[in-house]
Amino acid sequence: MERTEIFEAERPRLVGIASRVLADHAEAEDVVQQAWLRLERAVTRDRTEIENLPAWLTTVTTRLCLDRLRARTPMPLADADLDAELAGTHTTAADPADDVALADTVGIALQAVIDRLSPRERVAFVLHDSFGFEFATIAAVLDTSPAAARKLASRARSKVAQPAAEDALADWEVVDAFMAAARGGDLERLLQLLAPDAHIGADEVAALAGTPTAIEGRDSVATFFNGSAHAALPIYVGDRPAFAWYHRGEARVVFDFTIAEGHVQSIICRAEPAVLAQVVRRRGADAR
Repeated sequence: MERTEIFEAERPRLVGIASRVLADHAEAEDVVQQAWLRLERAVTRDRTEIENLPAWLTTVTTRLCLDRLRARTPMPLADADLDAELAGTHTTAADPADDVALADTVGIALQAVIDRLSPRERVAFVLHDSFGFEFATIAAVLDTSPAAARKLASRARSKVAQPAAEDALADWEVVDAFMAAARGGDLERLLQLLAPDAHIGADEVAALAGTPTAIEGRDSVATFFNGSAHAALPIYVGDRPAFAWYHRGEARVVFDFTIAEGHVQSIICRAEPAVLAQVVRRRGADAR
């Protein structure tokens, strides 16, 4: 089979991995295309002999994802310290039971928590718990030892498993993830972030401005927001994370979210002057 055919056969799997790691389908497709360009360069210019092309593509795609995470994500923990801590550690064969794929562990509703993992924690967790890769393979991707890869995944798993009540950042991260999906036209992600009985409402001023007063149900809410909200910016209303539609530098309509158990329960559009007076921009969220 020609390498082009192999690549096209592997593309859906590679995009799936990159989408889980980066939480951005469009960026994932870009990364996979970049992996193809790396392959073409390696074969045609560098004359590289590749024995296992799917494995090579997996490694390159994941490392490209890691580079992008490092570029956009501050490191909450020094991963180099982990490697130093484990230097010289005797590594035994992995327990096969530990390598069972837990494919549903990384749901989109958990993406808000995963976004706060260090890049290498995130890669180790997604590759092992979502796709069932063995730690020896993950270690090769991350250029570390299997013991370090196992510890990275374990550390990430502990963070993801923290109760939502203890996770002070979960609400604003879910809000940001929802709005990113809205802007990107990612209908599937919107549906997974919404509670089944999610609804949209509006105060009197917003309704007079033309905002729908009632949209009921996950499907209808997702359809309404899909591909929209490009002029909305991240804000606080009091101490609540929200977004606001801005016009000529001023907040005109606030999208006020209610989050329950990692899902968007309701979005109330508010335009009353008393609400708009509470709006404060969230400066750190614009690039999310």
